[in-house]
Amino acid sequence: MNIFERLYKELRRKYGKPSGQWTLWCKRPKTEKEREEVIIGAILTQRTNWKNVELAMSNLKRERANSLRRISQLGPKKLSFLIKSSGFYKVKAGYLFYLARFILENQMRTSHVRKIKELREGLLKLKGIGPETADSILLYALDKPIFVIDEYTRRLVKKQGLANNLSYVSLQELFEKNLRKDFRLYQDFHSLIVIDGKG
Repeated sequence: MNIFERLYKELRRKYGKPSGQWTLWCKRPKTEKEREEVIIGAILTQRTNWKNVELAMSNLKRERANSLRRISQLGPKKLSFLIKSSGFYKVKAGYLFYLARFILENQMRTSHVRKIKELREGLLKLKGIGPETADSILLYALDKPIFVIDEYTRRLVKKQGLANNLSYVSLQELFEKNLRKDFRLYQDFHSLIVIDGKG
């Protein structure tokens, strides 16, 4: 057992199954609706806490606007009022609108299987979607085995002295090289790293 597997087992012993927002994000299998909620959440959670995201999601649900199709019909202006609690709401409304349109125009049903590289490149071309958001969508909404790197992961790596190079690509390669290629493991491990980092 290498140090990465040992760290995962330690976090799993400490926290059990991922809870909170992670109950949905790590749910297997997910319905189409749940996958779309994860995609929406991945945008809303940028630079804010999960409580604010929950308020925005509640507003979207109340207005029956918590689907990619509905978001693409509403447009950024109307959408921005519904997601105000998530902060940077005008910018995020634009990100969400164009992401929804991209998925719908490419007839990319969220559960449709495509090559990870091709899918990732398409997402990264969209405004407001960087590697962390793209990989969160791929891992948690589409069940693709790609490890998400965020500030909590960097802190853990630094604390454990696992690497000197803390760049996104380098850390992602490090985790993926030292863990079996399994989206379930990646989902649970990353979510537990975040739970631990916030604790």
